[in-house]
Amino acid sequence: MKNNVFNILKKELRETFRDKKSLTMMLIIPIMIPLLVIGISALFESEINKPVTEYNKIGFDYELNDVEKKIIKDLEIDPVNKSRKSLQKEYEEEKIDLYITKDNNQYVIHGTNNDTTAYATTLAEGYFSAYKEYLQKEYLEKGDIPVDDIMNIITLKKDIVEKENFYANYITSYAFLFIIMAITISATYPATDATAGERERGTLETLLTFPIKSRDIIVGKFLSVSFSSIVTGMISLILMVISLIVANQSFDIYKDVNLMLSPASFVFATIVIGAYSFLISGLCIAIASKSKSFKEAQSALTPLTFISFFPSFIAFMMELKIGVVSSLIPFLNFTLLFTDIVNGNFNLLYVLLVVLSTAITIFLVLKIIISQYKSEKVLFVN
Repeated sequence: MKNNVFNILKKELRETFRDKKSLTMMLIIPIMIPLLVIGISALFESEINKPVTEYNKIGFDYELNDVEKKIIKDLEIDPVNKSRKSLQKEYEEEKIDLYITKDNNQYVIHGTNNDTTAYATTLAEGYFSAYKEYLQKEYLEKGDIPVDDIMNIITLKKDIVEKENFYANYITSYAFLFIIMAITISATYPATDATAGERERGTLETLLTFPIKSRDIIVGKFLSVSFSSIVTGMISLILMVISLIVANQSFDIYKDVNLMLSPASFVFATIVIGAYSFLISGLCIAIASKSKSFKEAQSALTPLTFISFFPSFIAFMMELKIGVVSSLIPFLNFTLLFTDIVNGNFNLLYVLLVVLSTAITIFLVLKIIISQYKSEKVLFVN
């Protein structure tokens, strides 16, 4: 059996590494991960450190007094004093970022719901807060009321410890989602070629005439597809770690955050990638082996990419945590476990449950495929 499995494995790997499309999917797709990590980090950085000059042009339809002018200068607001209609026109022409109108003591901030307006609104609210505090102090002083006793009637301090960095969690989670997608895409082509492709070329019939058990054929093909998937996954993981180190040193949003995986986290991340590679390879072979042609198999496998990605995306958006039940749910369990591994607080029980549930699923899938290959009907799929 070992020799037969090894010969099939060697044959499939030779064909895989000779095929340019397989190599492209295996090696090129992971290169997108550093682009993702660095690109999104740069986007976050630019949004957080947005220069005030990009949103500080604010219009006023009333005359500003000396106190207001001083506050505006301190806040680096670039004021524009014009009539209400002129301000509305300039805002529509995007010459100003926001405009404020006044009727007696009623102030109205005008704008539309976009990022620039949101930044400008925060700036305007800071102006009103400072001006309101000045007026309150002035009113108290005129009434000969102790200003400090009233203004500081209560004191508030913050003691909030930030356990997790939002941007760090976001970028690592999305990087893993991309690794999942890269592994899935990497498995589809060799799985299709090893099953439907062989049937279409007529080589499957020849292979089945050899004195080799169906089990050996399927196990050999499964291991070859798994190998290419694991290679893709490991390249992706290594590039992810490298890009996270670069991002950690290049962007202020990760200040005081260590994005580097510990040796233990890296080892368990490798286990997760290996388990997922075996699972997705088995599923790809199962689906592709039921197809009559290479093209049909590719069409049948396309939804699998979304099926593998969707639960992980939902888990990330809903901030789900791994538990006994969720560790047994395919696809979902890998994302939840990987998130814990990256944060360094994973539970060995959940690791074992994920590996065990994946092994059982793979065993059942391979058993079904082997039973199909024992019959000559596999050559004539309806």
